Amino acid sequence: MYNNIITELENNILTIKINRESKLNALNIETLQEIKNAVSLAQDDKEISGIILTGSGSKAFAAGADISEFVNFDVKQGTKMSADGHEVMNTIEQSRKPVIAAVNGFALGGGCELAMACHIRIASENAKFGQPEVNLGVPPGYGGTQRLIQLVGKGKAIELLLTADAISANEALEYRLVNDVVPIEDLLPRCFEILKKINTKSPSAIAKVINCVNDFYKDGVDGFQTEIEEFGHAFGTADFKEGTDAFLNKRKPEFKQS
Repeated sequence: MYNNIITELENNILTIKINRESKLNALNIETLQEIKNAVSLAQDDKEISGIILTGSGSKAFAAGADISEFVNFDVKQGTKMSADGHEVMNTIEQSRKPVIAAVNGFALGGGCELAMACHIRIASENAKFGQPEVNLGVPPGYGGTQRLIQLVGKGKAIELLLTADAISANEALEYRLVNDVVPIEDLLPRCFEILKKINTKSPSAIAKVINCVNDFYKDGVDGFQTEIEEFGHAFGTADFKEGTDAFLNKRKPEFKQS
């Protein structure tokens, strides 16, 4: 079905693996669209409760965009490339089902932007993060200037963006760019562990939490109002009835994927 990614469903968790190891999983346009397609299809698949996004091999999650693909682009083509890339990242960020980036090596440029679009980031000890686009004469184009600030703060973000410095996994943890750092052999098991725990919670409430958090960062949107509305809407869901009944009857809730 796909030329550049491999998808695998296990225990209700969809793993999307970028399969361009010989090119350090560089993100060409086709690869990005395939990732977008896989994440989009997962939204209405009741067998899928969560998503792990990773790269093939042990050297790279995604070592940036495929420069050979756009070296001769003009202004119009460059603008479209960025806009299309933003759509991919927004699709991941707005996924109703949690997406974890299992960062197994280099996450540079578009690769770092891809990881930042995910809801949670777990890094292997050999991971490296950076936005080196200024070395190419361009700023980041897939949301890097915006999401890096959200995660690490303005001061550190602008330093990393202007110097193009790469940082280690432990530095990324210190700066709160990632949630955890583990040995590479523990990377996928750790991601599965997190999603297994999340899978015991209300799917509709999880989707509402993601929507509320995302609205905090949207210009002109009152995230507090979103929370009020999402909280109220929850009272009309089967998950609310199941969750409250389970609590009152001192049993574990059994939520169904929606």
